[in-house]
Amino acid sequence: MNKAFFWVFLAIFLFISSSTTYAAENQIKVDGVTTTSDVKPEMKNNRSMVPLRVISESLGASVEWSNFEVILAKSDMKVKLAINRSTAEKNGKKILIDVKPYTKNNRIYVPLRFIAEAFGCNVNYSNFAVTIDTKPLFINGVQVKALQHEYHMFMGGVVQQINGNAYNETIYNIFVKNKGEKVEAPANYSWRFTIDTLGSYYKNAQYDFLDQKGKRLARFDMYSLISPVPSELSTEYPEILIHDVSKDEWYLFNDTARKSINQLMDTAGKNGFLTVISNTVV
Repeated sequence: MNKAFFWVFLAIFLFISSSTTYAAENQIKVDGVTTTSDVKPEMKNNRSMVPLRVISESLGASVEWSNFEVILAKSDMKVKLAINRSTAEKNGKKILIDVKPYTKNNRIYVPLRFIAEAFGCNVNYSNFAVTIDTKPLFINGVQVKALQHEYHMFMGGVVQQINGNAYNETIYNIFVKNKGEKVEAPANYSWRFTIDTLGSYYKNAQYDFLDQKGKRLARFDMYSLISPVPSELSTEYPEILIHDVSKDEWYLFNDTARKSINQLMDTAGKNGFLTVISNTVV
């Protein structure tokens, strides 16, 4: 082989190899959505290391600190790990981590495959990108494609969709698990924010879980009491209600669950899983 041709060939090969590695490091797709982060994944000891919070939230897990440990929680799964520690705990059982978590640029980096597989996800490397497939949500045996969220303001409204399986599953479970006592439908409720009637309820948001064809599988409407009522009427007019529209049933709901759903919606938008369908707000 001509020596000059050999060096040209080697340079091209190294460029392609490095480009492939760089692309694989920097493109992570969860359920087909490219995750958004202000810091880039990187390679260490032939492992893809990713920012802990972004990847964990994209898989539907919450992230909390406790006694110098990071706790990742989702449904009945809990994973504990610590910086520079080669072992982690998964539901109390110790497991080895092939690359210790570390900090860089004020971010905690963890092995991508370890986190994904800890929460039952499949990891694949193809087309110069890392793809993670999470477990889809099924309602009455039918797979959910998206969660459509609608809310109104004084002038106009917004319709948006979340297409990440993990977010949809977590939000759906919050609705189901936090249903309180079953109650009668309030006498006055609507999208309109009016305060002329005692015990009127304002519809904060509508949540439609849609199948592959856009057909509704389940819907929850969230309502809040427009104005305070006398203390002796507080049990008659609770602050938050949800309407399970598919079953036409009303339930008490709690503020903690409401805030959790709002936080998940915000996080989904921040991490690239939320698409605005229409926005008519003036």
